[in-house]
Amino acid sequence: MTAPPTARSVLDSDLIAESRGRPEAFATLFDRYAAMLYRYVSRRLGPEVAEDLVGETFLIAFGRRDHYDLAYPDARPWLFGIVTKLVSRHHRAEAARYRALMRNPVDAVVEGHAEQVASEVTARASRSVLAPALAGLSQGDRDVLLLIAWGDLSYEEVAHALGIPIGTVRSRLNRARRKVRAVLGDTNPMHEQEEDRWTS
Repeated sequence: MTAPPTARSVLDSDLIAESRGRPEAFATLFDRYAAMLYRYVSRRLGPEVAEDLVGETFLIAFGRRDHYDLAYPDARPWLFGIVTKLVSRHHRAEAARYRALMRNPVDAVVEGHAEQVASEVTARASRSVLAPALAGLSQGDRDVLLLIAWGDLSYEEVAHALGIPIGTVRSRLNRARRKVRAVLGDTNPMHEQEEDRWTS
């Protein structure tokens, strides 16, 4: 998990403010969050497009940095909001990915370190069980659920990321959880450390 902005020597908001006069300061935000965003997009759309969407996210963010509200010290919700909008343009690809996971739960994994391979196989197997549940959600409900479960954002941060009231976040999340539970037969295939993100 990425350290909260208050635990850092330089806040995200300070970097963004600095980058308005010294653009190279923005690179630190990329270093902090690119891997996190890549994992999120890769889980939703696959690694084939993740790198491009993360790059596009930072290009958009850089172009909009003058409009960033410096009252928010943590830039993660802002960046996740941008990347989630980009993901939504690929909703057909995302649905196709879930259908493919239902048919072929564990794809071939490129050879590498044993622990990485094992982790990837486990993650793909978990997603294959979740695939029919995720496929049945509306785009808005899925965005909220996955920003919390895979983006590790709080309700408030999801509201900020998507530009919606926190009450809407709660209602979408509750609806998504009910549908996921129904499809999974009240079981949870996620790892223990992620369990509360899905069902609590």
